[in-house]
Amino acid sequence: MNQQIDQINQIKNNLSNIKHIIVVLSGKGGVGKSTVSTNLALLFASKKKQVGLLDCDFHGPSIPTMLGLKQKTIQHSPKGFLPIQATVYLKVLSIDFLSGNQDNPIIWRGPMKMGAIRQILSEFYWGSLDYLIIDLPPGTGDEPLTIAQFLPKNAGVIIVTTPQEVALASVRKSINFVKKLHMQIIGIIENMSGFICPHCNKQVNIFKQGGGKKAAETYQIPYLGSIPLDPTIVEKSDKGSLKIEKGSVIETSFTSIINEIEKNNG
Repeated sequence: MNQQIDQINQIKNNLSNIKHIIVVLSGKGGVGKSTVSTNLALLFASKKKQVGLLDCDFHGPSIPTMLGLKQKTIQHSPKGFLPIQATVYLKVLSIDFLSGNQDNPIIWRGPMKMGAIRQILSEFYWGSLDYLIIDLPPGTGDEPLTIAQFLPKNAGVIIVTTPQEVALASVRKSINFVKKLHMQIIGIIENMSGFICPHCNKQVNIFKQGGGKKAAETYQIPYLGSIPLDPTIVEKSDKGSLKIEKGSVIETSFTSIINEIEKNNG
């Protein structure tokens, strides 16, 4: 019991110098949640904000690959283990850095995952941050429940969806899940919202469009914006060189979303 109390106190101490904590959640897989989380972190960092990016997807961690960090190793300091310093303004932590052989699957039941999250939150020292962005696995199971248990009351949630109805059904469950946990909903992002043809410059709505905004209006929560499909993001993610190009449609979309987040999140 004393060990658990010490762990909880250490978690509070490690998170005490973080101004804003944003949990990125999706009701189902395949909506581009990790890509959204990473691009939000990169854009905040480009504005010279001190940012932490925590990849809590134990079974499919992809952020180290997208940022070209797979070969990095964790360092220790007198204050605890340290996340990887990806850039001057961006720190990154993922189970990928801790698993040894990165090709081995994580085969854990719920209690082991919950214990790992507590250990990560208590033993890793982030220092002073403007934003900590936490990328969760899809669904409303062990990881979201455990994270919610230890985060301060001012932590907020962003729900990522794609426009089609099969994804929006999961969004409604995610909204109710967050409300039952009494967490703040910062808003909804609609990802893969249209594709701009590079040949004719016309927009094609492959997965429909506007479903995320409709869900936000129905549940009276903020709509943060939409992000179009962009093949260059896939290419750069695979190469480990994900970054936002100046003047691109993606930069415009994420900049608008960042402005909404800052407006809604103080």
